[in-house]
Amino acid sequence: MTAAHPHALVTGCSSGIGLAITRHLLDNGWQVTGLSRTRPQLEAGFEWLQADLSKPQELPAAVKDVGNIRAFVHAAGFQRAEILGRLDGNALREMFAVHVDAAATLADALVERLENNGRILLIGSRTMSGNPGKSQYAATKAALVGLGRSWAMELAPRGITVNIIAPGPTDTPMLSDPGRASVPPRIPPLGSLVDPRDVTALAGLVLGPHGKSITGQQLTICGGASL
Repeated sequence: MTAAHPHALVTGCSSGIGLAITRHLLDNGWQVTGLSRTRPQLEAGFEWLQADLSKPQELPAAVKDVGNIRAFVHAAGFQRAEILGRLDGNALREMFAVHVDAAATLADALVERLENNGRILLIGSRTMSGNPGKSQYAATKAALVGLGRSWAMELAPRGITVNIIAPGPTDTPMLSDPGRASVPPRIPPLGSLVDPRDVTALAGLVLGPHGKSITGQQLTICGGASL
């Protein structure tokens, strides 16, 4: 892949923040390989690989033919919400598989194909610091900070940066998912949900040449929800 057309692998490319980041990268001259269960309607510069992120053991085979990459973006995710006393163990295991195990499995499979001075970006959540009714979701997203900071230390000698973007309530289909109906989103202090395009702009900075001095960081974009 030439410098003019850097190559990224993006999970969760069919919806929400993952789709928004994929479009942003394509619009800015990247080649993108996307991993998801359903194919997004994207054409030029995009290659789709069907994969079920809830089955991490299958992911190394899914990406075995992916060549060198400049960036790995793990945006796949979903939310199940319930208060203590009503927690669903299966929900925790499923979220951990998609959010954490898939991220670790893919990064491990791809690290030797990740170019020096490349990028790893994990999409976390402002909720990772804790939120009533979302303890299991928060726990799986919080685990990404431990992964990301550890990898940032390991990969710094190669010039590879690793960061976590932690959005607050974002205007994506996840907000209408019945699995989180018990904890409806609240409008943050700035008066509106986070615009996915604002998340992609921050992602573009982190993934681009001016992200070279940012690593091991949790970058929160939440419309003031964390105030």
